[in-house]
Amino acid sequence: MTTTPRAGRREWIGFSVLMLPLLLVSMDVSVLYFAVPFISAELRPTGTEQLWIFDIYGFVLAGLLITMGALGDRIGRRRLLLCGAVAFGAASLLAAYADSAGMLIAARALLGVGGATLMPSTLALVRNLFHDEKQRGTAIAIWTATLTGGIAIGPVLSGVLLEHFWWGSIFLINLPAMALLLLLAPALVPEFRDPAAGRFDVLSAVLSLAALLPVIYGIKELARTGWATGPALSIVAGLLVAVVFVRRQHRLAHPMVDLALVRRRAVGGALGVNLVAMFAMVGFAIFTTQHLQSVLGLSPLRAALWSLLPSVAVGGVAPLAATLARRIDRAYLIGAGFVIAAGGFVVLTQVPADDGLVPLLVGASVYAAGLVVVMSLVTELVLGAAPPERAGVASALTESGSELGGALGMAVLGSVGNAVYRREVVDGLRGGLPDDAVAAARETLGGALAVAGSLPAEGAAAVRHAAAVAFTDGLHLAAGAAGVLMLLAAVAAVATLRGVHVPQTDPADAAPAPLDPAPATQR
Repeated sequence: MTTTPRAGRREWIGFSVLMLPLLLVSMDVSVLYFAVPFISAELRPTGTEQLWIFDIYGFVLAGLLITMGALGDRIGRRRLLLCGAVAFGAASLLAAYADSAGMLIAARALLGVGGATLMPSTLALVRNLFHDEKQRGTAIAIWTATLTGGIAIGPVLSGVLLEHFWWGSIFLINLPAMALLLLLAPALVPEFRDPAAGRFDVLSAVLSLAALLPVIYGIKELARTGWATGPALSIVAGLLVAVVFVRRQHRLAHPMVDLALVRRRAVGGALGVNLVAMFAMVGFAIFTTQHLQSVLGLSPLRAALWSLLPSVAVGGVAPLAATLARRIDRAYLIGAGFVIAAGGFVVLTQVPADDGLVPLLVGASVYAAGLVVVMSLVTELVLGAAPPERAGVASALTESGSELGGALGMAVLGSVGNAVYRREVVDGLRGGLPDDAVAAARETLGGALAVAGSLPAEGAAAVRHAAAVAFTDGLHLAAGAAGVLMLLAAVAAVATLRGVHVPQTDPADAAPAPLDPAPATQR
């Protein structure tokens, strides 16, 4: 009787090499958080340019994930990984020495291209390195922890570097890691490609980009500015292009996205669950960050260090979930993860406006723990259900869903919190303020703090208190809405995924990949 081959020491070493690019790509999502004042002082970007410096990386990353996943299946995932390392390193160097806002925007766009090249390759190669279900579950749990940990570490590392060096140093830290990846990956990471993938369809790649970018852009703009015709039309246009993309995939002999794969309960259901988890995880992060800095008045570095605590607290949750999944139906564990997350959001509804550090961190740690359980298990379901030769596209679909879920979370939860803030802050302001000051305070929490800075002590304290109370009330309502969504997601996950199992790879088709420098095409 044949058994599924187990990964050995060299496979695990190769896997550790893959965590380098994943950590850096996820860090670059958040590394700019505390560098904005320094960049603004030197490059003097306009308000629009500053927004693009932030957003262009995520836009390009999300838009190209499916394309790069399909490309890796065809040309080889290790080859794509190495190309991505070169692109990411070059773009990091360009960003570090950018001498204008336009140059930095272009460099961030190139970083998005490199990141989109790296991320699907790291997750797809996990599917190819680990054929044993237990080992693959452990590896995916570590992959998930690295991804979420990188997003949490980004601001902390940024704060430390900005204490001692100029703002470009936050990009230069990518270079040694990319150089190490280029040295180690050819020796430790095997090559995989799908020999039956067919030709790469350029039109499908263009359509996928034209579908995702307008949708994500429109969602972010609606979250930032409220209802507007332009962003709404952008979302509609993206959805129409998505319909064209899907119809084209139906007609192609070798589609970029295998729709039959998406229709599998283990894949389609898991992708939906992952989107909801990222909706809550990313959508609520802005509340935590702003409360630490603007309500509690912590410095950027102190706020970043405190924000790291939830990630440290849940560091062992993903491996524990992988261990429990060997004995308990994943659907019930995923449902339990959502229920735990709901409990965390309940705690956040009790955060006071004056001294809420402890309940804020406890609530954030609890909901993060629950959502990490969900994300690690659904990622394993998607990759386990996908044939090894389609792992690139499967991983890209997971990551694209994560980006879309994060954008939706910021839009919906951000709009809920902002609506409460704008309504209540005016009621809390004392009379006598000029109309322009009231308008600025009503716009954002940062605007209210800026107004307070121009007032005498008594008036400033009143404005800060009114803004803090209004913002915290918005946080409470957003947390309550997220908690209800988590409970609904728990029920939906159990109903959709109950009884779904991660299939073992057929041993006849899953021989261990050769771990030598020479490329080896592997089905």
